[in-house]
Amino acid sequence: MQQTNVNKGETPEKIKEMDIVFSLLKWYGKSARILPWRERPEPYNVWISEIMLQQTRVEAVKPYYERFLKEFPSVEQLAGAKEDRLLKAWEGLGYYNRVKNMQKAAILVMEQYGGKLPEEYEELLKLPGIGPYTAGAISSIAYGKVHPAVDGNVLRVMTRLLADDRNILSQKVKNDIGNILYEIMPKDKPGDFNQALMELGATVCLPNKKPLCGQCPWSPFCKAKEEEAQSEYPKRAEKKRKRIEKKTVLIIRDGEKIALRKRPKEGLLAGMYELPNLEGHRKKEEALLFVKEIGMSPVRIQELEGAKHIFSHKEWQMIGYMIRVEELRGKEQEGLIFALCEEMEERYPIPTAFGAYTKYMSIRLGNEKYEQKEIE
Repeated sequence: MQQTNVNKGETPEKIKEMDIVFSLLKWYGKSARILPWRERPEPYNVWISEIMLQQTRVEAVKPYYERFLKEFPSVEQLAGAKEDRLLKAWEGLGYYNRVKNMQKAAILVMEQYGGKLPEEYEELLKLPGIGPYTAGAISSIAYGKVHPAVDGNVLRVMTRLLADDRNILSQKVKNDIGNILYEIMPKDKPGDFNQALMELGATVCLPNKKPLCGQCPWSPFCKAKEEEAQSEYPKRAEKKRKRIEKKTVLIIRDGEKIALRKRPKEGLLAGMYELPNLEGHRKKEEALLFVKEIGMSPVRIQELEGAKHIFSHKEWQMIGYMIRVEELRGKEQEGLIFALCEEMEERYPIPTAFGAYTKYMSIRLGNEKYEQKEIE
C-alpha cells in the first residue's frame, strides 16, 4: 500500500491511487461494532435507525430502536399510529419533529409508493424529514445505490484527512466533500463504505481533541496528523448564543392526580403533555394567584429545586412549586387534565425538559422507566 499523505486540494483520482478505500474497508471488516440495525439492514430499519441517530448517541438509541420496531414494525403501522402513542414511544429521544416527520413520510410512502420506501436517492429526498445524508444512507445501505452519506462524523474525518480549513457548516463544503466521496466510493460496496466512514468518525477520529490516531487506517495518509494539527479540524463558524427563557413549573396535585396540559400542535415540543408553567421566575404568591385564577383552591405550596434544560436554540432555566389543591368536581379544568402517576408514565408523552420534576411524582420518563423495570 502506498504510504503517501493526502495534500490540500488533492483530486479524487490522486486519493484513489493511495488505496485508502481498501484500507478503510479492511479496517471496518475487523472493527465494526455489532449494532441491531446492521443485523437486518432492510430499508425501513435503516430509515428508523438513521433518524434516531441524528443528534443522539448510539448507546442511547439502541433500546429505543428495538422497542420502536416492536411497536411499529412496518411503514403501514407507523403511518396509522396515534399521535400520543407515537410520541410516547419517542419520549426521551428529543427533537420530536423527527418522529412526526417520519409519520408524515410513512403516510406518503403508503399513498404513493405502495408501502415500500423508494430506492432512488432523488425520490427519498421528497419525503418529509429525509435530507441528503439520510437519503444517501438509506439508498446505499439498504439498496446498494452509489450515494455518499455526509454527516458530522464524515465531515470531521474528511477535513482532517485533507486539512480542509473551510467552515463545515457551509453547504458548499458538504457538497464538495460529498462529490469527492462519490468519486472514490466502491461501486460494489457503497453501503459498507458509508458505514465504515461513519464508524471511523464515531469510534476513532473522535471530536474534542481526542482522535485515536494509532488505531486509524487512514493515519498514514492524514494531512492533519502530518501537521500535528488534528485538534484544529474541523473548522466551524461560531454558533449563536442560545436564548435564555425563564420558567416557573407547577406540580398541581388533586389528591393522587397531577395536572397536565397539552402543548399546541405547532412549535417546540408540539403535541406533548407538559406540567403547567408560567413565563419568568415567579414568587410563591404569584403561583398561588395563578392557581386561584383558573378556579382551583390551593391548600399548600412547596418550593422545589431549580433546573435547566438545553434545546438546540434555547435554554430553559426553571424554578418550581408543588401546589396541593382541594378536590375538584370535574376531571378537566381550564384545559388541564388530571392524571394518576401510572397514567402519566404509560400513556402521556412528557418532554424530558421536565425530567427534574418527575421525581416529585414518582414517575419515570423515556428509557428510564424501562431500565427500572429490568432492575425490578
